[in-house]
Amino acid sequence: MTQAADSAGHPRSTRVFVIAEAGVNHNGDLALAFELCEAAKAAGADAVKFQSFRAEDLVLPGAPVAGYQARETGHSDQFTMLRQLELDQTQHQAIAAFCDQIGIEFFSTPFSVAAVDMLVGLGVRRLKLSSGELTHRALVDKAAATGLPLIISTGMATIDEIAQALDWIAAARPANCAEPLPTVLHCTSAYPAPDESLNLRAMQSIAARFGVPVGYSDHSLGAEAAVGAVALGATVIEKHLTTSHALPGPDHRASLEPQAFADMVRSIRRIESMLGDGVKQRRPEEEDTARVARRSLAVVRDVAAGEVLDDSMLMCRRPATGLPPAAWPTVVGQRVRRPLARGAMLQAEDLEASPDSGVRP
Repeated sequence: MTQAADSAGHPRSTRVFVIAEAGVNHNGDLALAFELCEAAKAAGADAVKFQSFRAEDLVLPGAPVAGYQARETGHSDQFTMLRQLELDQTQHQAIAAFCDQIGIEFFSTPFSVAAVDMLVGLGVRRLKLSSGELTHRALVDKAAATGLPLIISTGMATIDEIAQALDWIAAARPANCAEPLPTVLHCTSAYPAPDESLNLRAMQSIAARFGVPVGYSDHSLGAEAAVGAVALGATVIEKHLTTSHALPGPDHRASLEPQAFADMVRSIRRIESMLGDGVKQRRPEEEDTARVARRSLAVVRDVAAGEVLDDSMLMCRRPATGLPPAAWPTVVGQRVRRPLARGAMLQAEDLEASPDSGVRP
């Protein structure tokens, strides 16, 4: 189990929710979308997520593309690029039904108010708001008003923009909302994002500032950042999935292929089991080692019954089968009840008064 902080700063245990971000890696092809769903399921993801938009609701014709989009697609017009990556309502319905059939959760990122309504109509269990929509109040309000669990990405955001979005969500949430707090994902909106740009500790800063569950949306190469984020307290990990880096499209190069994605999920589950509950105490698995690695009080020479112990008569040696070294001050000056051979480990019953160090061996 991994650790996350609640609003009071106390650790709590939760299973990391792993999202396979299909995004637009389907390239507008329903068959490829199905392949991504199957790959997500086989890799052990908890959910597969798509993006729900119409180009005309999102961007003006002639709007420029980002540098990575131009490099990966050859497009210079964002409208034209996005038009080729749309999924219509019928395709959404088919993907949702396919996910039900194979047993993996389907949900999506809406890029319009109408898309929120469509996804709610499809019965999604949660909604994801993209980094680019963090400052789009109409969409934030609409998503929050559904009462569904929300996940929000914060790429490109300042801490004040995150605060503003959280205020909007709090104001728009239904009064009886079961999950009033969204999960906030730290993110660096570069594709792929260089290692030095990731700033994973910002995730902890968000948790400390707002008392919300946090996670990480990873656009870096490889799986190390996602696994590292889990060690830092992420409760949600989102990572792009592709069937092949060789496919055309804006996001394939910053995605993981199926085997690498499965390896990432396995690493995340191992990290969960390693993190524990945060309470520092001796583990049951350590008892045998403690017995042989810790020391006890022993006598350096033969001691006759009735002798009074002094410092010169004591030593500390392994194993931990007698009184602990911390009992030394309370042992000195005590009379022994029975003869002790050189090297004998002192036991409480060997002394007239039973010392209590208050410390385990």
